Amino acid sequence: MSKVTALEEAVAKIPDGATLMIGGFMGVGSPHRLIDELVRQGRKDLTIIANDTARPGVDIGKLIRAGAVKRLVASHIGLNPETQKQMIDGQIEVELVPQGTLAERIRAGGAGLGGVLTATGVGTTVAEGKQTIEVKGKTFLVEEPLRADFALISAWRADYYGNLSYELTARNFNPVMALAADTVIAEAGEIVPVGLIPPDQVETVSVIVDHLVARSH
Repeated sequence: MSKVTALEEAVAKIPDGATLMIGGFMGVGSPHRLIDELVRQGRKDLTIIANDTARPGVDIGKLIRAGAVKRLVASHIGLNPETQKQMIDGQIEVELVPQGTLAERIRAGGAGLGGVLTATGVGTTVAEGKQTIEVKGKTFLVEEPLRADFALISAWRADYYGNLSYELTARNFNPVMALAADTVIAEAGEIVPVGLIPPDQVETVSVIVDHLVARSH
């Protein structure tokens, strides 16, 4: 059964106040049309879990500019002064997470794990308020798993069942985020008949993809 959904219909399923994981790295491998439609529909009070907020007016940066984001969990915001200003002004609550820790927390959320042990951040402000544990004489932070209501991900190719494959560095956070959300909406560069994606090239299986949107009209 085809999972192809109209763009407007897919995004309409996302309510104000939802928690979203959005794939991509500085806009590479991000679901451009889904982000644009979120802005067009005027969504607000969103919690965004992503690697970054790109640049002003670019991809997730569009959500920042539109005032759609209430809380952000990301590894850096250094190239988006609009995100920085909104954080300083108290418009957005920002949790900065080391990049590897962010990826592992998402992976833990998708795998049903209780958390991640990492030495990254021990003895720094990252560790404030967090539980520590000692293993063989070494101190680790206990980082809690991350999950979301929706994952908005970008794939290079999909079939009509929703099997996905990715291209080069556009893999980044997309495959792991697809496992860590209650509803997965995928944007694909092209949608092909079932069977045209070799089984060993399927990196996200159709059973976890709920809605599929074409990248262009």
